[in-house]
Amino acid sequence: MMLLLQVAADTTAKLIDTAQTAATQQLAKIPDEELRFGDLLIKGGWVMIPIGILAILGLVIFFERFFTIRKASKDESHLMSQVRSSIHSGDLQSAIAICRNSNSPLGRMLQKGLLRIGRPIKDIEGAIENVGKLEVSKLEKNIGIIGIVAGIAPMFGFLGTIAGVIKIFYDISKTDNISMGVISGGLYVKMVTSAAGLFVGIIAYVCYHILNMMVDKVILKLETDAIEFIDLLEEPSK
Repeated sequence: MMLLLQVAADTTAKLIDTAQTAATQQLAKIPDEELRFGDLLIKGGWVMIPIGILAILGLVIFFERFFTIRKASKDESHLMSQVRSSIHSGDLQSAIAICRNSNSPLGRMLQKGLLRIGRPIKDIEGAIENVGKLEVSKLEKNIGIIGIVAGIAPMFGFLGTIAGVIKIFYDISKTDNISMGVISGGLYVKMVTSAAGLFVGIIAYVCYHILNMMVDKVILKLETDAIEFIDLLEEPSK
């Protein structure tokens, strides 16, 4: 009897050792994978495509407008001084040529005003103001699209959230299983698209207001220089 118990104990110990060895080997075969950024985006599903398009569109418009507005906001004090010197010397054609060659919003505004010299000062102011409005509209071109991106991107993220929830319930209904492995795919879609939509929307919102602040500074500068130009034209009559 004792011999049988000893044999059974030895057999059980051997089975336990075999099971542990097999489990260890099985765990060793599981690769230690790291979640890469590209794989994470792919797990977001088809909703990531429009979000990515919106991100690219917003960045392209931002950088194009940024450099255009920065060029328009360069210091034009030398232009005003040259125009003032030409007007004081009575060389109107030289002042017009200087403004034409400057190829800047201020230069085009002053050129229009110089071409109206001889008319009432109100007509000159109106001509300068009209050109100024055209120049500002050129600077603001496509900035509104970035504002649209800022509003639409989070909505696409919310759409991805709904798609992820639908996928979770579909997988559960198909497998009749509520394990984490079944619902993880839908959770990936839900969380990745929400994060991507919010991220693109926040960046677009910041870029939109940066460009608007830059345009406001240009407008203030153009208005200041236009007032200085009108005062310059009224000096002889003082």
